[in-house]
Amino acid sequence: MTVTLDSLAVVTGGGAGIGRAIAIGLAAQGRTVAILDVRAELARDTAQEIIASGGKAEGFYVDIADMDSVIAARDAVVAKYGPCQVLVNNAGWEEIHRFTETSSDFWQKILGINLLGPIAVTHAFLQGMIDAGHGGRVVNISSDAGRVGSSGEVVYSGAKGGIIGFTKALAREIIRFDITSNCVCPGPTDTPLLRDAPEKLTTALKGAIPARRLAQPEDIMNAVRFFASPDSSYITGQTLSVSGGLTMA
Repeated sequence: MTVTLDSLAVVTGGGAGIGRAIAIGLAAQGRTVAILDVRAELARDTAQEIIASGGKAEGFYVDIADMDSVIAARDAVVAKYGPCQVLVNNAGWEEIHRFTETSSDFWQKILGINLLGPIAVTHAFLQGMIDAGHGGRVVNISSDAGRVGSSGEVVYSGAKGGIIGFTKALAREIIRFDITSNCVCPGPTDTPLLRDAPEKLTTALKGAIPARRLAQPEDIMNAVRFFASPDSSYITGQTLSVSGGLTMA
């Protein structure tokens, strides 16, 4: 059983930002990439960019907070391409608020997208990966907020911490099938979400990061691509921060 670079990869939230970079990076290795996003038009745009560069990709609609939508997306991908060998749970969502100013509806949305969503997607695709018998890779995108906490992101930090625990427990169950489960924790990253933040915040972040710059989506992609590769076959249950030195513990 071995993971190959010409297999199918599924990337959630691949329409923009970190997910887009991951999809493009995996396609550059020769993989076919199924790009799942609630913004279906952006998923298709990323797929077209990959195709224009000589790669293979297709965009699909999914709302990862809706199990019926997850199953429908899974069925559409598998019907066309068969089971995936690499699953990247990248899709996420956040807004910055003080915890005391948030509501139950907000908590449910955060948990639905950032914790229960990746669990649902993994559950939907994993059995096919196991049944195919070729091994595989699950790579979950958490956040350094889930490792050390982040002011203004209390519930998000809890959800992302949950992803770390989920990754580790899953790793123990599926390594017998030659399927690994690992987690990448981005630090502050130059994405559309952060570009909308006050300049004072981004300046402060750059000053706090030993590398003196924000991460680029490609920095995160490189870590994902390693965990998705044959080179990582004996690495599972691990959490890797990609933060320019901001998080070292």
